[in-house]
Parts: sequence; structure tokens; C-alpha cells
Amino acid sequence: MENKTNGSVEAKVVAENGQLPDPADWAFTDVVNYFKAAGFDEQATAFQDQEIDGKSLLLMTRNDVLTGLSIKLGPALKIYEYHVKPLQTQHLKSNANASLHAPQRVTR
Repeated sequence: MENKTNGSVEAKVVAENGQLPDPADWAFTDVVNYFKAAGFDEQATAFQDQEIDGKSLLLMTRNDVLTGLSIKLGPALKIYEYHVKPLQTQHLKSNANASLHAPQRVTR
């Protein structure tokens, strides 16, 4: 299931519409299951031990993933570049789109 060119995988955690649920709504068990589905069984325990939920995941920096979880460098780089960063980008885009379509409040 792993793409040998970049280490990314398509996670099995998808909603009925084919999109990932908003990571901001994930419990830490959802984060653990996401990384297990992505092929990072061993590293998923680090997220569990640190109780990283979706909101925490979206706040993580590269340094947090590389040093704060005490996982090996190779998997940590893949986790950040191919999973954490894209989830953060997806979340920001979906929030930006939602605010564009939300009715604007007029204040006087």
C-alpha cells in the first residue's frame, strides 16, 4: 500500500463522501487509527502515549514530530511530510472555504 516514491499512503479512514473527516474533530484514538491505517503501527503508539488528538495534531510543528514523540527519524519525517502537513493544509483550506460561504455579519 505504500507508495515507494514518497512514502505516502491513502489512509483507510474516510467518511461516506470519500473525504477524511475534519481532523480537528478526531479523538486521540482516531489519530492512532489513522496512523495505523497508514502503516505506522509502531509510531502510532507514540501518538497514543502523548494523547495527541486531532486539534493537537493540527498544531504540531515539524520539530514536535521529529523530537517530541521519540520516534525514529525516518518514519518521523514521513509522518510529518506526508501526513501531518497535508492534514494541516486540508484543514486550513476547508476552513477558508467554509468562511467564504458563510453569511457575513454586518455590524454598524
